[in-house]
Amino acid sequence: MSAVREVVAAVQDPELPVVTIEQLGILRDVRVDDGGHVTVDITPTYSGCPAMDAIRADIESALAEYGIHSVDVLTVLAPAWTTDWITPDGRAALQDHGIAPPGPAAHGTVTALTLSVRCPHCGSPDTRELSRFGSTACKALWVCRSCQEPFDHMKAL
Repeated sequence: MSAVREVVAAVQDPELPVVTIEQLGILRDVRVDDGGHVTVDITPTYSGCPAMDAIRADIESALAEYGIHSVDVLTVLAPAWTTDWITPDGRAALQDHGIAPPGPAAHGTVTALTLSVRCPHCGSPDTRELSRFGSTACKALWVCRSCQEPFDHMKAL
């Protein structure tokens, strides 16, 4: 069971290939029944995420390479994914690859304000948002005033 979970957990996110689906927090559960059939539960980062079909295919391919061909990949929508589910290793991987990880997500009636995003290249908090949308819908494009480097910032959800 744990080996099967390790195979699934190692699948990379197609839009953020520096993190695995486990590090991103979208892998919810892996079950193996007595007949060897594997069921994987994943939660999209947002409804309509175009990467879900690719993730599903990558999970099936990884398990097929491991010798498992009887697989169901289920999409679980509740509870909704939050950036708080990104693991510490995932946050470090994003940072190491020039993507500013998200801050804590707002919960309930609390509204989180992004006062500054620390530059993933030089660490300066002197940054500004260039565009609300980056290379994917879950990221915004920022630039550092200190080192002048642009960078993606993963939005907190």
